[in-house]
Amino acid sequence: MKNILKSINILMVVLLLGSCSENYLDVNTDPNNPLTVSPDLILPVALNFSNIIEERDRGMNHLGNMFMANWSQSDGFSWYNEEFKYQVTSSFYSRIFDYTYSQVLKEYHALVTLPGAENGYYQAIGKIMESLHFQLLVDTYGDIPYTEALGRGNNPTPAYDEGLFVYEGIMDDLTDAIALINATAANSELSPVLPGGDDGVFGGDMDMWKRFANTIKLRILVRQSDMAGRAGYIQEEFNKIATEGSGFMNTDVTVNIGYAQITDQQNRKWNDFGFDVSGTVDLTNDATCATPYVLDRLMSTNDDRLNFLFEEPATGHLGVVQGLQNYDGPVDYGPDFVSNIGPGLLKSPSQDGVIYSAAESYFNRAEAALKGFISSDPKAMYESGIQASFTYLGAGDASDYYDQEISTVSWANSSNKLEAIMIQKWIGLMGINALQTWFDYNRTGYPSDVPVSLTAPSSDRPVRLFYPSSEITSNANNVPINSPGDEFTAKIFWAN
Repeated sequence: MKNILKSINILMVVLLLGSCSENYLDVNTDPNNPLTVSPDLILPVALNFSNIIEERDRGMNHLGNMFMANWSQSDGFSWYNEEFKYQVTSSFYSRIFDYTYSQVLKEYHALVTLPGAENGYYQAIGKIMESLHFQLLVDTYGDIPYTEALGRGNNPTPAYDEGLFVYEGIMDDLTDAIALINATAANSELSPVLPGGDDGVFGGDMDMWKRFANTIKLRILVRQSDMAGRAGYIQEEFNKIATEGSGFMNTDVTVNIGYAQITDQQNRKWNDFGFDVSGTVDLTNDATCATPYVLDRLMSTNDDRLNFLFEEPATGHLGVVQGLQNYDGPVDYGPDFVSNIGPGLLKSPSQDGVIYSAAESYFNRAEAALKGFISSDPKAMYESGIQASFTYLGAGDASDYYDQEISTVSWANSSNKLEAIMIQKWIGLMGINALQTWFDYNRTGYPSDVPVSLTAPSSDRPVRLFYPSSEITSNANNVPINSPGDEFTAKIFWAN
């Protein structure tokens, strides 16, 4: 009970700080009279912001589900026309860039720049989470501010660094974070400030933070694994991970700072896609449903995750093709008759937010092992990834599913092992961290049969987002120029 109350108190502080001006940590930033904010207040604010940009309406997970034809729109709504028409402009999902820099990264940088060796653990957590978000930005936009970023008023017009340069930089940052954790623990002259209940991810377990740092490295390295000339670098970095010895995550990396069925304290996914504090269904829940493509895939392979990913109406599962314009009968595509977001994704107002799933960790290792970069058994990693997905959704044991003699389900029956990994990863991250599967699609082309929307301008799918209007206005001399059509052709450096 004490831990629960402590979590709720932390959440109240987070909400108080987060509801103030976006610059609340910049109050009195006179370098001669600096304001010191306690790290145990900064960390939960930052972690909550990470959850918000991932899980909110028009956040990263939402975009991934739209671009990968997972989610569609019920009759009576016209909320997703931009998504279905692939109208990528400087305002399209611009909060991914703006919010990440102005809120998420700002808070983690406040941890990184804390004075004093006694704050080494917090500094390391800040480095790890900065790296996570910098990679997400590169994968979405390409070149980004990195070396000159987060200077606040000292440099409001940071230069842009090339995506590959950022990738190598954050790999070094993650290595430095692990070394900082070890050095802080080994320094007998220190009385380090210990994260605890304010750490809504690992509760202050720094060994887990080291493992998570390696698992972010895993994602970074696998993302580059089809690039010419990168195999040597990738192998060298995997060798360093093996030598370091902390390993990779086998459990979901989630955040919970005390979410509860109280106004402004609900988990963001539940709040935006599920129900308000009175239990009334949110309009976004009514508006959002499965596509026939997804339902057909799950049903044709006897996938028990179906009824956890999507709620089954009394009349049976029904999806809506993205971009459908004529909802006139005989089929009723209203919210009561279509397959809305399911109970495996919308669990409760107090549910954890997923930062990095165990399923993804296993599937990334399956790919790395398949390509010979690590010694793990790719079949074991693949099947563990499927089981981790079943476990998260509450779908039970997965063995009956992956033992079926069906291509892209059974490892043995899949002649194209990479395709099998990508399809199962797509299902496993659906509704959770779906933007990762859009990145994978742009990199591998799998699943190869993902349909485009009926209102799409061509058979092409977007490969990037455009830089937001805020950058075009305030940092015009540095921000790369996006031209019409670039959303389909200007690929991120690792894409095929």
